[in-house]
Amino acid sequence: MLCKEIIEIIERKYARSYAMSWDNVGLLCGRVDKPVKKIYVALDATDGVVEHAVEMKADMLVTHHPLMMSGLNRITDESFTGKRLIKLIQNDISYYAMHTNYDVCGMAELAGDKLKLKDAEVLEMTAEEEGLGRIANLQEAMTLRQCCKLVKEVFSLDHVKVFGNLDTKVSRMAVCPGSGKSFIKTAIQKGADVYVTGDIGHHDGIDAVAQNLAIIDAGHYGVEHIFIK
Repeated sequence: MLCKEIIEIIERKYARSYAMSWDNVGLLCGRVDKPVKKIYVALDATDGVVEHAVEMKADMLVTHHPLMMSGLNRITDESFTGKRLIKLIQNDISYYAMHTNYDVCGMAELAGDKLKLKDAEVLEMTAEEEGLGRIANLQEAMTLRQCCKLVKEVFSLDHVKVFGNLDTKVSRMAVCPGSGKSFIKTAIQKGADVYVTGDIGHHDGIDAVAQNLAIIDAGHYGVEHIFIK
């Protein structure tokens, strides 16, 4: 298939119009008419990912996080971003990112399903009927300790960072893959007892607990790696 045909398939379900205004999604470098036989999928376009995509003779790289979020004045090997873009272009690898459009149209529901949240609502509405994160009542109340165990199991994690008393009972859960600090207030307003997300600072965590919201920080990668599968 051609790169542009693959993009059409992706955007039927994860339209770029669902992305946040500050985001940078879509084909970020390469040829739309590139014949594609092999696609490499990753969370980030790191040095290792780009190198491996080249080694695997991939024709197209698809990541969740965009390699560049804002305009570039120059592309040289003097920056990490420049080096990666140059290597992709030299090896004729078309590079596509699907970030907040996937968060809205795929990641939030997927994370909720993994946590077995039934009849979940959108946590933060960003478009008609769609948005970031999910929130729902748990089928059965559990302790925060049990909740941590559940999160580690479903997201295949060795550890999580917790804000709150492990013996506290929780019955309503919110989840937002990635960096969900900005939605703590929303989780509280919607009655969550526990919030599963990533990138929570120390003071944000203790302030949330003071407002009766426990937080399980599973890491930015910890919840979002489900994108790859």
